[in-house]
Amino acid sequence: MNVIKNLYIHERFFKYISSIAAIFLVSFWFPILYVIAWFIVTILCVLFISDVFLLFNVKNGISARRILTQKFSNSDSNPIPITVKNNYKFKIEVKLIDELPNQFQKRDFEHVSFINPLSVWEFEYAVKPVERGEYYFGNINVYASTFLRIVSRRFKFQNNEKVAVYPSYIQMKKYEFLAMSNRLTEFGLKKIRRIGHTLEFEQIKNYSIGDDVRTINWKATAKRSQLMVNQYQDEKSQPIYSIIDLGRVMKMPFEELKLLDYAINSTLAFSNIAILKNDKAGLLTFSKKVDTIAVASNKKTHLNTINEALYNINTKYTDSDFSYLYAFIKRKITQRSLLVLYTNFEHISSLKRQLPFLKAIAKYHLLVVVFFENTELDDLINENAEDLQTIYHKTIAEKFAYEKRLIVKELESKGIYGILTKPQNLTVNVINKYLEFKAKGFI
Repeated sequence: MNVIKNLYIHERFFKYISSIAAIFLVSFWFPILYVIAWFIVTILCVLFISDVFLLFNVKNGISARRILTQKFSNSDSNPIPITVKNNYKFKIEVKLIDELPNQFQKRDFEHVSFINPLSVWEFEYAVKPVERGEYYFGNINVYASTFLRIVSRRFKFQNNEKVAVYPSYIQMKKYEFLAMSNRLTEFGLKKIRRIGHTLEFEQIKNYSIGDDVRTINWKATAKRSQLMVNQYQDEKSQPIYSIIDLGRVMKMPFEELKLLDYAINSTLAFSNIAILKNDKAGLLTFSKKVDTIAVASNKKTHLNTINEALYNINTKYTDSDFSYLYAFIKRKITQRSLLVLYTNFEHISSLKRQLPFLKAIAKYHLLVVVFFENTELDDLINENAEDLQTIYHKTIAEKFAYEKRLIVKELESKGIYGILTKPQNLTVNVINKYLEFKAKGFI
C-alpha cells in the first residue's frame, strides 16, 4: 500500500505512450508496424517494472532537510537552506516541492536537479513575509526518478514546522552596524555638528591647564581664592517614546506592507539606536484606549520587551482617540520626553480635529508627528495629461499631495515637529530627526 501511495508516473512516460499510440495509428496503413508496436509495449512494461524495483528496493533512498530559523524578519528576504542527499548507488533526477505557508500564496514552487550516487545537493531560496505572526511550513516533497524516467517515488520530510515572523530585526541590525561604524551617511543619515552646551552639571573642581575658560565659576573662585571651574557631563538617559496609532488609517498598504508594519519596523530600529546612544526607549500604542505601554528603559534586555510587544499588536477598525492619549500621557509620562507619534493624516481637516490635543502634548514634551506620503499618487502626478479625465485625476492627486505639505506647515506653526516621509524612507528619516535633536541639545 505504501508503494502505491508514493508511486507517481513521470512526465516522460506519457511521451512514451504517445509515441506508441502514433505507431499503432500508422500501422493501419503499414501492418508490419503493428507487431513492432506491441514489441515496444512489452519492452515498456518490463522497463516500468524495473524502474519501480530500482526506486523502491532501497528503503531510505533520499534524505532531505530544511533549515529554518526560529524567527523571520518581516519585509526582508529570509534565506532557507535545503539539503538533499542521494542514498542510491546510481544517478537520479530529483524534483523538490516545498509546501510554503499559505500567507505566501505561492503555488509554483519547484526545483529540479540531478544528483550523483551517494552525493548531496544543496541550494537556498528566500521568502519575504509581509505580515507578522506564525507561519507553518508543510512537507518537503522530493520526487526521485532513475535514468529511465518512467515513474517517480515520493519522499516526504519535516511536516508542520512553525516560524514566527517578527518586526524587521535585519533592518535593525543594519542601522546598528552603520551607527557603530560611523557610516551613517550611506543611508542618508546625517552627521550634524554639535552646537552649544547640551551638558549636565556634574561638579566644581580646581582649574587645570586646558580647561575651557568659559566654564569658570566666579562665585566659587571668589570664595576659594583660586580658579574653580564647572565640570559637565553629556546628558544621557533621556526618555524617548515611540507612539503608534492603531486606528484604521494605519491599515493602508504600500508595496504589500501596511503602514502599521512600516511604523513597527522603524520603532524597533529607532529604539535600538536610542539605547545605543544611552537614552531610554519606550513604547506606547493606542486607538480608543492605550493598548500597550513599555516604560522607557536603557537596559539592553529592554529591546526584547519592545520587540515582543510590537509582534503582538494589530490595527483596529475605528478612529483613534487622541484626547485619551493626551490624558494618558499627562498622567503616566511625567518627565519631559521625546515622543515620536506614528500616525497618518490624509486631509488638513483630519489634522485640525486632533490639533488641540497635539498642542497640549507638545506643551510638556518634545513631540514629533510622523505621517506618510501617498506614493501611489506620484504616478498620477507625473503622468502626461492627454484628455479631460486624466487632467482631472492629476489635479486631484496634486491637491492631495499639496495638503500633505500644508499639514507639515500647520504643525510647525503650532510648535510641533512633523516628518512627512515615504513609507520606504521612514526609518532613515526618524533616526535623522533624532540625531538632529541630540546634536542641537533639544533632548
